[in-house]
Amino acid sequence: MRIALAQQNYHIGNFESNTKKIISAIEQAKNEGAELVVFSELCVCGYPPRDFLEFDDFINRCYASIDAIKQHTEGIGVIIGAPQKNLDAPGKELFNAAWLLYNTEILGVSHKTLLPTYDVFDENRYFEPAFEWNSIPFKGYRIALTICEDIWNLGDNPLYRVCPMDILAKQQPDLMINISASPFDYDHDEDRKEVVNANVLKYGLPLVYCNAVGSQTEIVFDGGSLVYDAKGNLLKELEYFEEAFCVMDIAVNNHQPEQQSEARDSWPAVILEETNKEMRVAKISDPDKVIDFLTDTNNIRQIHQALILGIRDYFSKMGFSKAILGSSGGIDSAVVLALAAEALGAQNVRAVLMPSPFSTGHSVKDAEQLSKILGNPYDIIPIEAVYNSFLTSLKPVFKDLPFSVAEENIQSRSRGNLLMAIANKFGYILLNTSNKSELATGYGTLYGDMAGGLSVLGDVYKMQVYALAKYINRDKEIIPLHIITKAPSAELRPNQKDSDSLPDYNVLDKVLYQYIEKRQGPNEIIAMGIDAALVNRVLRLVNRNEYKRSQFCPVIRVSSKAFGVGRRMPIVGKYLS
Repeated sequence: MRIALAQQNYHIGNFESNTKKIISAIEQAKNEGAELVVFSELCVCGYPPRDFLEFDDFINRCYASIDAIKQHTEGIGVIIGAPQKNLDAPGKELFNAAWLLYNTEILGVSHKTLLPTYDVFDENRYFEPAFEWNSIPFKGYRIALTICEDIWNLGDNPLYRVCPMDILAKQQPDLMINISASPFDYDHDEDRKEVVNANVLKYGLPLVYCNAVGSQTEIVFDGGSLVYDAKGNLLKELEYFEEAFCVMDIAVNNHQPEQQSEARDSWPAVILEETNKEMRVAKISDPDKVIDFLTDTNNIRQIHQALILGIRDYFSKMGFSKAILGSSGGIDSAVVLALAAEALGAQNVRAVLMPSPFSTGHSVKDAEQLSKILGNPYDIIPIEAVYNSFLTSLKPVFKDLPFSVAEENIQSRSRGNLLMAIANKFGYILLNTSNKSELATGYGTLYGDMAGGLSVLGDVYKMQVYALAKYINRDKEIIPLHIITKAPSAELRPNQKDSDSLPDYNVLDKVLYQYIEKRQGPNEIIAMGIDAALVNRVLRLVNRNEYKRSQFCPVIRVSSKAFGVGRRMPIVGKYLS
């Protein structure tokens, strides 16, 4: 069968744009002789639509888009993703559905069975799981049509009680098609290929897997759609982090022998082990290897691509074009500035240097040099006068109490006010420059350096920030070398260093990774050979600063457990605090 894959970047709720894209790809597929074209999960409305699904008008617009798409299916099969109303059974009002359209009619619809509720997913909030499973006849073949999570329930400890493909396999289908919206994290692409390949080896069927691409606020979809033949050979892997289209002639089984559809407990044990849900995130039990894993060149390359896409899509889909940020001469703001310049164009990113009485001369010089290299506009606004005016106004209240974090935070909040004033005046969006290590430990000032419309590095550990800087400099020096080599400092008091308040980042990040990504408790982390007092101190910092993160801006997700929608912790809680 000649099948087209359309890996596209959708805009949630932008039915006109999404429908136009889908129809354009259908016409391209027709021109290239395709018999069937496959799109991704919930492509009609964009994924994840979240509480938009609770509006009748939103669902009606989905249906109107399907009707418009149907008119372009003469002579070609089209598989799209869209909600379907649940009219005939009790339960929730909607199904997450895959629709097969052909000759201006609805040929068949499959409902998603396995509705994830972990991490960034909350599908059980909106959708009813499938309660019947049928392959769909098309041009003399039978298609086993599934949606994303439906093919992930593999391994010796599956997450769900049902495996939809086990049921569909009994109907002797000839081809598996899975439409997906599988988010990126830097350890997920290989797992994804293993799972897709495992389904092929288990059922003895070719598999076409179409994934979404593009960023939806926090969540980045990386594409990488796949085609495997019935023997488990990878025939095609589409590009990552960009839209792609291909047409392939795929050898489709014609009623393969039933023994190829074996029960779950009889297929190769090695595949069971590789696709166990616990294998989705790398198991790093040796703390000395954590930093190597986090800063692995391939991981950093993918993080770089994801952050560029995250910034670019946030601005374009929100209708913004220009960004602003505070440029301190430190590593975090330097990396954010370089990424934003690449994503939006240097001319669209305004840097503001705001030296305080405690800023070093080299910090201003480093920040200036960076902007000159990038070619972005920048301003220098010293904050000493602003800072002193605050101290003067507060003197009757502060009296003669010694200098403390209060005075430090006044500097940070002065900068935040100046940045927001310029942003409001000229229509910029403020990019936040805090990294994940700082956010985890509360090393930031609410309404100061934690201000922003989008967090670029909030899911990137400090050691990864350094690796990103080196990656950005891979071909030539963009970020001045002195920014990368100098000791990190907030410069809010004389001779301040981050290490005055926090453990060294190469140690801190090991603990944070085990606690946040791996969900290891203090005893497990201490058993890895890390000092008990340090572990307890770090975990206490993480839990005591949840209130700060709850007021933070959206974070571009690049790891398996980011701060934000995928991590739900109580603010008021005694555990480890």
